[in-house]
Amino acid sequence: MSETERAVFKVHIRGRIEDVWQEITKTDSLQKAIFNARLHTNGLKPGGKMQMRSANGKYVIVVGDVLEFDPPHRFSHTFKFTTLPDPPCKVTYDLKEVSDSVEFTLTVDDMPKGTQTAKHMTTGGKTIVDTLKVVVETGKPPFGVRFGYAMQAVMGPFVMPFIFGKKCHSENWPL
Repeated sequence: MSETERAVFKVHIRGRIEDVWQEITKTDSLQKAIFNARLHTNGLKPGGKMQMRSANGKYVIVVGDVLEFDPPHRFSHTFKFTTLPDPPCKVTYDLKEVSDSVEFTLTVDDMPKGTQTAKHMTTGGKTIVDTLKVVVETGKPPFGVRFGYAMQAVMGPFVMPFIFGKKCHSENWPL
């Protein structure tokens, strides 16, 4: 039996709960707080399938199944990087209104201990909550993140085939 671990990331965001919810569940534009990926789904409801695709839509980075969808308080889904052989973990976004802000908690459960998935989720979780806070409060990601997205747009066509490979092409991951 493999060991798993849990990571919890929490932040208080000055803004409306609806705006935070919109940012993490939108499907009509890129998610500025979640690595400029596009949420692709056949339905945000329990049992629905979801993917996080590259900004240009050519690559599927993450696949998962929607476990809970309770707007605007909880969104939970399984989470598997398409580039890694690791088993899926579980990601839960909890939103709670507190005085003049929203308490946003990102919880990652069932990360297989010592795997690349655990390493990426541990560092990526902090980046997501910190970026989400700035996006909701100012309307745009911090400068360093914007610079990274700009570099991704310029270099992506040359770099992404090496990072993701044919295995991650969108046509190989139907919903």
